[in-house]
Amino acid sequence: MRRADRLFLLIHALRGRRSAITAVQLATTLQVSPRTVYRDVADLQLSGVPIEGEAGVGYVLRKGADIPPLMFNAEELEALVVGTRFVRAFGGERLGRGATAALLKIEAVLPPELRERSQRTRIFAPEVGDRIENTGLIDALHAAIGAMQVLRLDYRDGQGAVSAREVEPLALAFWGGTLTLGAWCRLRGDFRNFRPDRIVRHAPTGEIFAPDPARGFDAYLRAVNAGGGAG
Repeated sequence: MRRADRLFLLIHALRGRRSAITAVQLATTLQVSPRTVYRDVADLQLSGVPIEGEAGVGYVLRKGADIPPLMFNAEELEALVVGTRFVRAFGGERLGRGATAALLKIEAVLPPELRERSQRTRIFAPEVGDRIENTGLIDALHAAIGAMQVLRLDYRDGQGAVSAREVEPLALAFWGGTLTLGAWCRLRGDFRNFRPDRIVRHAPTGEIFAPDPARGFDAYLRAVNAGGGAG
């Protein structure tokens, strides 16, 4: 780990705490020796970071202190740019707008050389106008997941037959070519993955489903890893 990264993580570990944290605890978190923590804290204090406390007692960051974030390196910035492009292409309109706004804020405070680097990356996710992500359906499914709304779907299977389903939506997953809605299907009494492009109609039932460990998100992930079924 670079020392600059370690100093940033040290400050992050102190930020927002109401009680002191000892050098031993910090050393365990950062996977370094307590001696290294003592040295890093002393250096930060000398550079003006408002850390209060002492060895053997613990340290806190003075209340109200505002520490600037660690600057991104070129690879981290490129990852953010590429990630933003994928969110805009596949995450629905609402998240796409959020990703664009976030990137603008990041680029606004970058030095010129990093801003130019962010514009030179050659990994793209083109935004095609007639793709399912641009119809508003992904936004509606995403909102239903967050609100824990039971959805009524008219769903077309691979043979073209349409069935009515009531589902408890849990997650949207992108499989590198196919986006699916992971849900508990009340008709099948099991987890199912539904392709948004096969959803003929959808509407909330007005019912909010309660968290249930047996058919919630964690259980869905276990079922997917075990080869859970499609719609």
